[in-house]
Amino acid sequence: MSSESKGPIEVEIEKRLIAGLSPSRLVISNDSAMHSGHSGDNGTGESHFSVEIESDQFIGKNRVAMQRMVNAALGDLMDEKVHAMAIKASVPQ
Repeated sequence: MSSESKGPIEVEIEKRLIAGLSPSRLVISNDSAMHSGHSGDNGTGESHFSVEIESDQFIGKNRVAMQRMVNAALGDLMDEKVHAMAIKASVPQ
């Protein structure tokens, strides 16, 4: 997906995860359309996301610790812009 077809929040998610976790693999999916009209849908079309991320920084960490690292890298986006995010974090194979 080119950056032109990504919304500004998705671009910011990508930017922060790359800067904070140097992933070897990163897939971001905007799931907002599946939640249209539901709680947390703010009408922007960028409120619900799924992230698959692999990073050497996750080595030795458990699932909860990896998810906390992702949330920390995203910072205020999780409080102010994103209603929900499914995270699948792992170490490179």
